Amino acid sequence: MKSESEQRLHARDYIASLAATGRYHFASKDARGALGVSAAASKLALSRLARQKMIASPARGFYVVIPPEYRSLGCLPADQFIPALMKRQGQSYYAGLLSAAQYHGAAHHRPQEFQVLLAKARRPIHCGQVRVAFIVRKRLQDVPVQSFNTPRGTILVSTPEATAVDLVGYHHHAGGLDQVATILSELAEQIDPQKLVNAARTAPVPWAQRLGYLLEHVSAAEKAAALKTFVKDAAREAVPLLPGANKEDARRDTAWKLLINTDLEPEL
Repeated sequence: MKSESEQRLHARDYIASLAATGRYHFASKDARGALGVSAAASKLALSRLARQKMIASPARGFYVVIPPEYRSLGCLPADQFIPALMKRQGQSYYAGLLSAAQYHGAAHHRPQEFQVLLAKARRPIHCGQVRVAFIVRKRLQDVPVQSFNTPRGTILVSTPEATAVDLVGYHHHAGGLDQVATILSELAEQIDPQKLVNAARTAPVPWAQRLGYLLEHVSAAEKAAALKTFVKDAAREAVPLLPGANKEDARRDTAWKLLINTDLEPEL
């Protein structure tokens, strides 16, 4: 049986060897096998490294190696470990909403949490100062995504068009409709009108109704022209611009089949 000092040394060597080959994540069972010690001894050695902020555990049985530049964060940034974690757990995913907007250069404010969309609900991740929120998205596999490079690999992110659709559908996760309109004003430049229709087909029709109105409101009507045709054919009834708010005295927008029950005040 290895001594405690040998375990500590070998645990340090193990994570150093991972980092040297470009790997910044590992499973607890992998570490135990590499160290050649009991489960209890392996857990003790990893706990010691975690206290020194050399590693962290964003999920049960899953560890990340923390380079010196992220020690103050207490974890790897979320986009540098989420792809590996999702692959390990066999889950389809994409980074979306405010996190996706940031990738597309349209995040008005830096998000306080990294937002990931999944097919099934799961609890949020708290790892050091890193926060990851998971949002359930129906028809996840149909949502258009693209790949972005990170310092530790690549990550799947919703396209500008899919991001716009999701921001409207999950406006309560994005700071409200005013904030969504602000982001859309910045995101509009990257939106392809026909791709926007394709993205809208993966979501409830009322999301497209609201999105088209918001794009017109932020002077991006040309981006919503094809969407207006889609809404004309697909929308069956007028819906409120702000779900759950009072609809009394709301004016009607016939083009988008909306009841305008709130005043928008984006930061343009």
